[in-house]
Amino acid sequence: MLIDFHTHIFPEKIAQRSIDALVAGIKREQGEDYGGGAPLTCRPATLEGLLASMERSGVDRSICLPIATKPSQTESINRFAETVRSEKVLSFGTLHPADPEWERVLESLAARGFRGIKLHLQFQQYDIDSPEVIRILKKCESLGLLVIFHAGADIGLPPPVYTTPEKISHVLTEMEGSHLIAAHFGGWAEWDDVEKYLVGTPIHFDTAFIRQFIDPAQCLRMIRAHGADKVVFGSDSPWEDPADTLAFLQSLGLTAQELALITHQNAQRLLGETVSA
Repeated sequence: MLIDFHTHIFPEKIAQRSIDALVAGIKREQGEDYGGGAPLTCRPATLEGLLASMERSGVDRSICLPIATKPSQTESINRFAETVRSEKVLSFGTLHPADPEWERVLESLAARGFRGIKLHLQFQQYDIDSPEVIRILKKCESLGLLVIFHAGADIGLPPPVYTTPEKISHVLTEMEGSHLIAAHFGGWAEWDDVEKYLVGTPIHFDTAFIRQFIDPAQCLRMIRAHGADKVVFGSDSPWEDPADTLAFLQSLGLTAQELALITHQNAQRLLGETVSA
């Protein structure tokens, strides 16, 4: 079984426009020749595109991660997230740290059956250890909601980095942290600091969009030092094909038990489901 814990979709009417804007940001930050002229996405950023990609790549279930870049978007995004639920697709909710109704929003999401929320603090421009974000993380912990957040730099956004590994470590002075999932292996392009500050803590990591950037030996070392039971498979689709992510993980020399944990068992446990072999 393969569960992709980190994917993105948009409503059909805005999907291409949204991707175009994100690609423009990447090229602004990385240069117009970034990607060598090849498409930067592997599929249309729609539900239909995701389902077709899952079929091709052998993904059994996907978790979609929406992002509210301003408070006024929160409710409409969360309503859309409810509409995509199926046996194959589950969407988390989202919240902006500046939302004056943040507590009500989280209580509503929990009551409506959401399993977690996504924060992208590079877009939202809040430090993860700020009081506004800490209160959200604590409330999610009390409600039984998972929190997955972009960690480290973002190739489409300028500095500063709001979720450095060191800042993430400060969160653990406020809460136990096992409900937190730091995307991009704890901090994109800051993996030395992930080893210094986060490896061995209760926080989970996902594997989204690291394949082409992390040293494989470091990746394997970090998985084993942190614990394969705290790593979940994520591709960042449509930015990376999950088949490529899986091939990278399979190339590391992980045991069958470690791969099973990463590819589906940890996800099932986090979602409160029966863990399969």
